[in-house]
Amino acid sequence: MIKVEDVHKNLGGEEILKGITTEFERGKTNLIIGQSGSGKTVFLKCLIGLFKPEQGKIYYEDKAIQDMDDEQQRKLREEIGMLFQGGALFDSMNIEENVMFPLRMFTKQNKTDMLARVNEVLKRVNLEHVNKKFPAEISGGMQKRVSIARAIVNKPKYLFCDEPNSGLDPKTATLIDTLIQEITHEYNITTIVVTHDMNSVMEIGEKVVLLKHGKLVWQGTNQEIFKTDNEDVTNFVYSSDLFKKIREVQLKEG
Repeated sequence: MIKVEDVHKNLGGEEILKGITTEFERGKTNLIIGQSGSGKTVFLKCLIGLFKPEQGKIYYEDKAIQDMDDEQQRKLREEIGMLFQGGALFDSMNIEENVMFPLRMFTKQNKTDMLARVNEVLKRVNLEHVNKKFPAEISGGMQKRVSIARAIVNKPKYLFCDEPNSGLDPKTATLIDTLIQEITHEYNITTIVVTHDMNSVMEIGEKVVLLKHGKLVWQGTNQEIFKTDNEDVTNFVYSSDLFKKIREVQLKEG
């Protein structure tokens, strides 16, 4: 679990985050949503320790990041998996080397054990027999699955995903969403996904946090989000033609 208490963050003399308090539960897919400029990216950077809040605390289980010494922060980094927006694979490394990279960085395993773990996670994301291919030789959806494999190769307790469906077609995006949720449940990970994709909210939003102008204006489940009369939620959710049509059908059905 990750607990956030009254977090404020300033950048360039402007208050970006304005007192956010919430919890992200273990074994669930927790989504952070909001329009561009809502503070999602800054909030994510605070959560993973890249930014230090001016006020408030962020707890991993029962220990605040701000109270950790250098060694404790190093150990925490080993427990975090990151899925970046663009995948962030190394073009000069083949798939096997990309997935093995965190093991080389954070563990002292021998080559045989590392390779066994690499093959295990590649199999989990349905990408066997691609070890020696390079990122440019596989599709965007396959690259994203490689990125997921790399993110979980160290058996993280916490998984952060920044716009994981960016640049993917709807079918592939759904597959990635499903894979993220399955892995979250299987390994009992605290997963936090930053997204603006309402399809992701519908598919995997077991907890949803909506930010607006740096404030948390609503939180709940993907079931509750369609029942609330919170104006900020309805303005965000039904801004697309697809969800306007869904809303019209819901209203007609009573």
